[in-house]
Amino acid sequence: MAFCPNCGAETQGKFCAKCGSPVPPNSPDPGQTPHLVPPPVLPRPAALTDNLVSALCYLLLVLSGILFLVLEPYNKNKTIRFHAFQSIFFWIAVVIAYIAVSILSLLLLPIPFAGAAIILLLHVGLGVGSFILWLMLMYKAYNNQRWELPVIGPMAAKQA
Repeated sequence: MAFCPNCGAETQGKFCAKCGSPVPPNSPDPGQTPHLVPPPVLPRPAALTDNLVSALCYLLLVLSGILFLVLEPYNKNKTIRFHAFQSIFFWIAVVIAYIAVSILSLLLLPIPFAGAAIILLLHVGLGVGSFILWLMLMYKAYNNQRWELPVIGPMAAKQA
C-alpha cells in the first residue's frame, strides 16, 4: 500500500486523492518511517556594504574603528581599513585637543571676566567643531568619498 509523502494519506495510483501531489511507487507509510525531506533553506543575512561599514567606523569613537579592524571580512578591505584608522586617529586627536584646551583653561582662569568667556568659547568651539567634523566624516564615508583630514589622513592611508 502506498502513502502520500506530502499529506500522509493512503493512496492508490500515481496521485494522492486528498492533496493531488504525485506519489512515487511503493511509498512507505510516513508514520512508520521519517520523511527524508531536506530542511528549508533559510535566506542568509545580507552583508553590510562597504560604504555603510566605512561610515560605521566613525560611529562609536575609537571602539568602532578597532572593531572593524578586527572583524574578518572587513579588515581585508583597504577602504574600510583607511576609515577605521582615520576614525581612531581622529578621536585620539580630539582627546588631545580637549586636554590642551583644559590646560589652557587653567591658565586663563585667573583672568576675571574675559578668562571665563574665552574658556567657554574654546570648549564650545571644540565641541561643536569636532561634532560637525565627525558628522562630515560619516557622511563622506557613506557616500564613498575618501575625505582625508590634513594630518591624520596621510597617517591613516599609510596604515591601511
